[in-house]
Amino acid sequence: MTNVFQQRTTELQRRMADERIDAFLLADPDSIFFFSGCFGYLGMEWDRATLLLVPRSGAPTLVTPLMESELMHNQTWVEDIRDWVDGVDGEWMKHVDAFFATHKSRRIMFENHKTPPKVTEALRHAAGGAELVEGSQLISKMRMIKSPEEIAIMRQAGQVAVAMGKAGKAAIAEGVPEYEVALAVIAGGTRKAAELLQNSDAAEYVSPTIYNLQIMQSGRHTCMVHRRSTVKRIAKGDPVYLCFCGIANFRHFKLGFDREFFVGSVTDEQAKTYETTVKAQQAALALVKPGAVAEDVNAAAEEVYRSAGFGLSYRTGRGIGYSFLEDPQLKKGDKTKLQAGMAFAVDGGITVKGRYGTRIGDSIIVTEKGFDYLTEFPRGLTVL
Repeated sequence: MTNVFQQRTTELQRRMADERIDAFLLADPDSIFFFSGCFGYLGMEWDRATLLLVPRSGAPTLVTPLMESELMHNQTWVEDIRDWVDGVDGEWMKHVDAFFATHKSRRIMFENHKTPPKVTEALRHAAGGAELVEGSQLISKMRMIKSPEEIAIMRQAGQVAVAMGKAGKAAIAEGVPEYEVALAVIAGGTRKAAELLQNSDAAEYVSPTIYNLQIMQSGRHTCMVHRRSTVKRIAKGDPVYLCFCGIANFRHFKLGFDREFFVGSVTDEQAKTYETTVKAQQAALALVKPGAVAEDVNAAAEEVYRSAGFGLSYRTGRGIGYSFLEDPQLKKGDKTKLQAGMAFAVDGGITVKGRYGTRIGDSIIVTEKGFDYLTEFPRGLTVL
């Protein structure tokens, strides 16, 4: 019986045939997981390549460092796994050469902007005179609409994100260092992920531990959207911004989620700005349904900012899934029509330069009638 990863690979090969593509080289870890079901912890930043080579027909080949091969064998349906050792016999490049020597190809796809330059160089060498074709859009279209099984896992990812939000909120207080809040977020998310992984078929290989640095600012530093937590102590009257993008990850799905709180008090100006931020997000969400145009959803939020006397900030949303950024995006110029099963992080954000910022963000799934929140958490002005 084929599993979902094998089924996706078969569908990829069908689409390759439609495009007259003879082979596809995949180097992006998210794409490799999507088709093979396996993942590791080494990449080209360590000069260690893991690659998936897919012919138009027949069995794919997985290339992996020897030290990772046992892990890969236990995770994937792919049977042809070629390992390699640093500095020995051509390393991973020999397997790329061998694949294309066996699978003579006139047109080869690869994800140009997701393929490290060293891998692209090796591909060009192995391909000889074959035409190299950009394949990101082909992969993107396969990943754009989430299956019911994927949506079920994304809902669990939302539970992990909400657990982080609750833990962070509970830790915020006057005098508390920012990093202590970040530690509470990590602990809260990790415990929820561990709970969800119990008795799961992913439990053997998926770590529940939350990783990456918490995006967090307090006080006037809330102007600096992606600054991380520091030793700065939270003061009375501070806005405290928690962004979970980059850490709200569960079973390979990556969500967006943001909340802001005020410690002890909030000024009338800050309150009004925060409420405008929420209003912009909600104006965008009000348009989300099948058939809506991505840039129109963005325009609804922009109109709220303009009407309140603020300039434009950043895109209203981005597609989410196995990668932090997927298609389509809720921004000017993206004319994609929304479909049920698409997933987005939808944001609102205002920066008052040099003084403070107000932000909010949620992840959603587009449904037949509108959308469902994946991150159900209070959105109103909150003074702790």
